[in-house]
Amino acid sequence: MSQFKITKAKLVATILALFVSFSLPTFASEGLTPEKQEKEEVDMKKLIFGHISDAYDWHITTIDGHHISIPLLCIVKGQNGWDLFCSSKLGHEGHYTEYNGYRIAEEGEPNAGKIIEVSTGERPLDISITKNVLSLLMSCALLLAIFLSIANKYKKNNRTRPTGLQALLEPLIISLHDDIIKPSIGKNYKKFSSYLLTAFFFIFLNNLLGIIPIFPGGANLTGNIAITLVLAVITFLLTNIFGTKEYWKEIFWPEVPAWLKVPIPIMPFIELIGIFTKPFALCIRLFANMFAGHVMVLVLIGLIFVFSSTLGTAVGGAVSVFSVLLVVFMSLLECLVCFIQAYVFTMLSAIFIGLAQVEPHHSK
Repeated sequence: MSQFKITKAKLVATILALFVSFSLPTFASEGLTPEKQEKEEVDMKKLIFGHISDAYDWHITTIDGHHISIPLLCIVKGQNGWDLFCSSKLGHEGHYTEYNGYRIAEEGEPNAGKIIEVSTGERPLDISITKNVLSLLMSCALLLAIFLSIANKYKKNNRTRPTGLQALLEPLIISLHDDIIKPSIGKNYKKFSSYLLTAFFFIFLNNLLGIIPIFPGGANLTGNIAITLVLAVITFLLTNIFGTKEYWKEIFWPEVPAWLKVPIPIMPFIELIGIFTKPFALCIRLFANMFAGHVMVLVLIGLIFVFSSTLGTAVGGAVSVFSVLLVVFMSLLECLVCFIQAYVFTMLSAIFIGLAQVEPHHSK
């Protein structure tokens, strides 16, 4: 028992050390050296949104004023046609440069942080490989690698005892399939199982990658409303394209008193609005929860530098202990939230699709 307690204490200490090692230097890399902390006011907005917003490069850290980042591919179409170049040609935050008629808009300008044309100040057609796009590609590749390897094990021999990732994921897949998808949708569940399982693991994996402070983690993918919107739109399309005749009948001619349908279609209008509010709720719920979680962790880390710059290093040191403990707690809580948000999105999507598979009502 004592050995278990020691091991448990070591695990907690390791987590603390990792978070201090990776999170704090990342914030300090924004120019908050001990010498500057007492002279400059900390810009929390810049620190927080600089970490969770999309970018044309993947910033790792800054050492002695030298930015260490992974340059990404910029693909734009302006007045002179298509251009393809490395993001390092445009410089980095605070030291942007012009290249081939393009530059990145500074803070305070329209389209701040985006590539614009120098001559017009307008945005070109931009399909660049940004930080979020690269994170998306990596997470998709990781998902394919995981599940194709598991599928190959089943093909070779499905009678052996599952091991490794197969043993870890098989109970989760069965639970999602048998406890959520099948009872929520009904007899047509097989048609939608692949999408719902893919959506769950895609969201869950990217949620986890988002709370890892170092590359290849740290991208705020599921905290980006564009990503959650696409997932919600897919659920919306599956729900309504494969909806039964009875489903559409309940929308445009529900079983309510006639005066609620004619001459003013009150209930059909309400039901029609409900078609769009369901995917909207899916989109906002996932985006808001993951975005807020990232902001909370970054705010707690930023408090260390705020107190150090305003009240001195001694107070900042005392606050740092409290902040780091809260950050570790919030990060462990975020791990649970990562699963819950993926679970809720999958469950609600299955329920919405199941409601569209309603069969005709037969009177006894």
